[in-house]
Amino acid sequence: MYDLTGKTVWVAGHRGMVGSAVVRRLGSEGCKIITAGRDRVDLKRQDQVEAFLRDTKPDAIVMAAAKVGGILANENFPAEFLYENLMIESNLVHAAHEVGVERFLFLGSSCIYPKFAAQPITEDALLTGPLEPTNEWYAIAKIAGIKLAQAYRKQYGRDYISAMPTNLYGPGDNFDLQSSHVLPALIRKAHQAKINGDKSIIVWGTGSPRREFLHADDCADALVFLLKTYSAYEHVNVGSGEDITILALTQLVCDIVGFEGEIIHDLSKPDGTPRKLMSSDTLKELGWTPSIGLREGIATTYKWFLDDSEAAASTVAHGGGL
Repeated sequence: MYDLTGKTVWVAGHRGMVGSAVVRRLGSEGCKIITAGRDRVDLKRQDQVEAFLRDTKPDAIVMAAAKVGGILANENFPAEFLYENLMIESNLVHAAHEVGVERFLFLGSSCIYPKFAAQPITEDALLTGPLEPTNEWYAIAKIAGIKLAQAYRKQYGRDYISAMPTNLYGPGDNFDLQSSHVLPALIRKAHQAKINGDKSIIVWGTGSPRREFLHADDCADALVFLLKTYSAYEHVNVGSGEDITILALTQLVCDIVGFEGEIIHDLSKPDGTPRKLMSSDTLKELGWTPSIGLREGIATTYKWFLDDSEAAASTVAHGGGL
């Protein structure tokens, strides 16, 4: 057990959906939480990261900072996705080692796994096949982050761990249609269609791919759980253990939002990976399971969108809040 009571924890990426959820969750752990915006530290600059850590001296770091986006954003900005994420993780892991940070939790993504990995995907599927081309740049960067944490553990004995969450959603999500992931994009599309009185909405692809979703608050709870209880070389999947087709997800979102029109499929757009369900057996065996169901989670996320629609609509591609 790593007792967080009295510890200083830096949540890097605290303005993003996951980072803000982690900050909320850590509020009950009796620790001091530190955060920093871009005006204080540019995570792509090694000198600034090292100076910040030497000044603040955190005991633990949760790295939720990243440049994130959906299929379209990955397709249009491959250099940015690869460069920015590589720089951020390299600077944080190395600087944490240099200043003697006790615990480091690297947050990855389920896109690290091969496109046609056996389902449900276990942690040992990493690097066993080709990646999904629509997000390979982001995936390569996240794989490098896992290996960085493992390398510093192996060479220097650092207590650094990695967690790989499935598709996440929740308050603070990115609802920009040019850069968002599928669930927030569907919420915004259905809402706009309802408000405009449209007779239909258009969704990408056939609707047949299956995806797994986890609420950001559940993810944050799992990350704090791992920070306190897990110390090993291998990364850990963080998911709900259930998946749903994109068509069924679209129907569920429309039902929650109250849009009763037709769902039209744009077959010129890619489906992406046919199925992506992660095995969460490792996390379950450690003693953690999610508590927020998909319908409940989408409903609360939609309520947040309505309450803060201006901020939600203007959320930019840097979902990690660097």
